[in-house]
Amino acid sequence: MSWTIFSSTGAAALFAVAPRAAAQRPMSPVAFTPRMVITRSTTIIPGRYDAPAGDSGAIVVRGQGIVLNLRGVELVGTADRTHPDRFAGVAVRVDGGRDVEIRGARIRGYKVAILARGVRGLTLVGNDLSYNWRPELLSGREHESLVDWLSYHHNEADEWLRYGAGIYLTDVIGGEVRDNTIRQGMNGLLATRASRLRVWNNEFSFNSGLGIGLYRSTDNVIAHNRVDWNVRGYSHGFYNRGQDSAALLMFEQASRNVVAFNSMTHSGDGLFLWAGQHTMDTGDGGSNDNLFYGNDFSFAPTNGMEATFSRNAFVNNRVEGGWHGLWGGYSWQSTVLGNSFARNVEGIAIEHGQDIRIAGNTFTGDTTAVHLWWNRVEPSDWGYPRHHDTRSRGYAIDSNTVTNDRVALRVMETQDLRGTGNGVSGADTAVVAGGDTARWAFAAPSSGAARPVAVPDSLRVASIPGGRDVLAATDIRRGRESIVVDRWGPYDGQWPLLWPAGRSDSAPVRLRVLGPPGRWAVVGRSGVARLTGERGRTGDTLTITPATDRASRFSIELEYRGAPAVSAFGERIPRGRPIRFGWSRFWPGPWRVRFVPLDSTMAVPVDTAAVRAILAHPAALTLDTARVDYMWSRPPSRLIPAGRMLSEASATITLPPGRYRIRTIADDAIRIWVDGRLVLDDWTPGESRVTSVTLPLGGAHAIRAEHLQVDGWYEFRLDIEPVVP
Repeated sequence: MSWTIFSSTGAAALFAVAPRAAAQRPMSPVAFTPRMVITRSTTIIPGRYDAPAGDSGAIVVRGQGIVLNLRGVELVGTADRTHPDRFAGVAVRVDGGRDVEIRGARIRGYKVAILARGVRGLTLVGNDLSYNWRPELLSGREHESLVDWLSYHHNEADEWLRYGAGIYLTDVIGGEVRDNTIRQGMNGLLATRASRLRVWNNEFSFNSGLGIGLYRSTDNVIAHNRVDWNVRGYSHGFYNRGQDSAALLMFEQASRNVVAFNSMTHSGDGLFLWAGQHTMDTGDGGSNDNLFYGNDFSFAPTNGMEATFSRNAFVNNRVEGGWHGLWGGYSWQSTVLGNSFARNVEGIAIEHGQDIRIAGNTFTGDTTAVHLWWNRVEPSDWGYPRHHDTRSRGYAIDSNTVTNDRVALRVMETQDLRGTGNGVSGADTAVVAGGDTARWAFAAPSSGAARPVAVPDSLRVASIPGGRDVLAATDIRRGRESIVVDRWGPYDGQWPLLWPAGRSDSAPVRLRVLGPPGRWAVVGRSGVARLTGERGRTGDTLTITPATDRASRFSIELEYRGAPAVSAFGERIPRGRPIRFGWSRFWPGPWRVRFVPLDSTMAVPVDTAAVRAILAHPAALTLDTARVDYMWSRPPSRLIPAGRMLSEASATITLPPGRYRIRTIADDAIRIWVDGRLVLDDWTPGESRVTSVTLPLGGAHAIRAEHLQVDGWYEFRLDIEPVVP
């Protein structure tokens, strides 16, 4: 394998951007008009423009040598800031052309802020594309919902567009993306079949999906970017899934890219690299020959770096406080050199790896420093093992330093492992080996630090002149405990928020007052018996004891005054202006839930009469609960069947007059009845999905839900919420 493209001279050449053709002479500034078509260099008169748009774009750019100057221009897709899951349309669309530059825009309220297809030489500079589309997240404090999981596995037909983006590029060749900001959306930059781009000095942080996503994109440079807190599916102390969010996603033949000097922390995965479906089916290809140099991938709920079925190099990166520092399943001919792994469950974990060099790394306080193994039984629906020898073999483990890890090396079912010059101190066990592990040439680790290993010029990358040092920042909150994910995504600390300090369903409940520096005071309450304080400062913990008969329905409202704030939807609030925020619990009930097994010979019931007849049978288990909110892969009780089951939840509830939304999440199917009337019917078995109905429901009502579980995961959730006008 040759890495000469990444030599000091090669890297400098790769970092260079080809000069853009001379732009046409700009006209005098022009006013924005909806769906305007730009065919020559243009400056739009500064101002805020309400510009709802479909997929065709509020502004369309076509041509060559065009500079679109949007400094001081704000394009707004919708005036409704508070429902980002309803945002739609494209703000700026670039259709083909060559040497196009867009600079200085502020764009919010769209599904996609800037979309470009088939451009040769695209420059995007100094744009703020924050507060665009993002879905409402339905995972709770104590357990997640499966509907929040993402799938980026296919994008041959722009499937990724359903997730929205600040910047979405397809078939863009050459150019740069620099000094752009994308926060509080779902995805920052998504690129498909893009090549020879330089992406640098951007901030793509606090998004609920991806910071950067590459699909079949090659020969790009991603450097000096801050791409932190791109995360969902994490609740500190309760669950840490990531749900396939990531700071950087590289999928399906994303090869020969340089990723250097980026901060990519506190994201579902720091790096999530996968060879792609083509490789899984045929055994060919991969996301190969990428170099990851000098990045910080720390505090990922799942993996700091995940790189599978591919050949790559990982040099001088830092990974701290994750599950795996590097998960490298089925990696081959890869280099892991000079990285710092600290306080991970496993520093490096590689199953079915082959011909891999692990050298000059430091491991501090991990449970296991290096774990290598082979599973004899592999998934039967994978094509890859049918085309490859997938045994674990051919490792060179040299000159690594392991300090205070419980196990330095755990190796199972692995052949041809060689190692010298490793230093181990403070470990409970130096080496654990088992299974068919053979052909060792592994010198016993010495006590203390290993000898240093030089990084060859072929694996070095120089900083870009003018590149930001995002790794030296002192304002970054370190540790996974600083991750807070609410209903709209990761919280960035710029507005006041009440957040549980423990369980959200407890009584009393403890809440932390988060946000910018300032003071708070209680200005309203309902159903509250006691508070531990009436006023205080940001950072306090407030304990609420509900009234004896109001444990399922109470609320509190606070008012904040202090430093300038930016709301979750991008509204800027000046210093000292009061901001109202609060916490409420609204669980109409209580509920009785019955679990009734289906006979193994019985067809899955479809019509309502058949379902009612089965539910008349004795239940395997009956529970009384304040909420209907269940999810499991294995039943929590041996009395509950693992599959083929009907569940029934029933309650008589009394509500103040108003309109209410009944929302359900079901895997596999669900029906809702109100006072004997069928109001929601979603009885087609399938994976977890959300359905809802809005009704006027003042007074007393009998609510009944019927839920069908066929097999696999079980999810059954029912919420009743007042509709706020």
